[in-house]
Amino acid sequence: MVGTISDVYLDLRNELRHHGVTSAPLEAKELLAFALEIPRAEFNERSGSYLFDEQLKRLEELKSRRLKGEPLAHIIGEWDFYSLTFILTPGVLIPRPDTETLVDAGLAFFSRRERGRILDLCCGSGCVGIALLKNLPDTISCVFADTSEEALAVTKENLVRHRLTFRGLPVAQNALEPCDQALGKFNLIVSNPPYIPTGDIPELDVSVKDYEPHEALDGGTDGLDFYRAIAVNFKDALTKNGMLAFECGMGQAPQVEEILRENGYEDIRILRDFTGVERVVTGVRTPPEKA
Repeated sequence: MVGTISDVYLDLRNELRHHGVTSAPLEAKELLAFALEIPRAEFNERSGSYLFDEQLKRLEELKSRRLKGEPLAHIIGEWDFYSLTFILTPGVLIPRPDTETLVDAGLAFFSRRERGRILDLCCGSGCVGIALLKNLPDTISCVFADTSEEALAVTKENLVRHRLTFRGLPVAQNALEPCDQALGKFNLIVSNPPYIPTGDIPELDVSVKDYEPHEALDGGTDGLDFYRAIAVNFKDALTKNGMLAFECGMGQAPQVEEILRENGYEDIRILRDFTGVERVVTGVRTPPEKA
């Protein structure tokens, strides 16, 4: 046996930091807890325990993967979002704190509603829709839509994990095509679509461009293909006074706002994330009055 958990943690943290991992303290703790197969909550109370050769070997393998650029979330197979833990695979986008602003927008929309239906479009792991359901009454349900079979399978696993299978339905639906009328109407559509311009993808960090699914990143030449398509194809899937809420990339909010305006959405608002970046754009579908 060689070293205590505390000693190994400090060495691992310093090595990660030396290799440019910005959240080295968090990642060192996550990797070590995963290698030792102990709950993260028990990490501190076990800090004086010793590690054995087999555990150190496992940790070394995990560390090697991380230093090559593989995201921590893929290594441990799960990630936290909106105070919930989600199952992840390399086939779905890793949830980011920025996206929590999209959940906040949805919760604000339903603050005076006790019933309704949500569509989580381009759902990935299902984290946005599930976070909404966990914070809303049982009378509100959600359809989770994606083109990726792997994403829909992961969403289904996360619905089971969070005991929401009776309120959530994963379905295959292409966001670039008209909404299947069989899905019915929705009070709220939330979407974190692909929004990276195609030409920018080679310049992304290696942990993103080499490990995350490009179909969840590539938004076309200017990054706005999905916004244009969804604003048109899913407008009639909204109820009267229903809301469409988009996450967008840095600097894209004014363009997304204009796309919604051109397509007749009203009460358009731009929301900032926790860093102050304009991250979410919302618009309300208000049908014209009948003559």
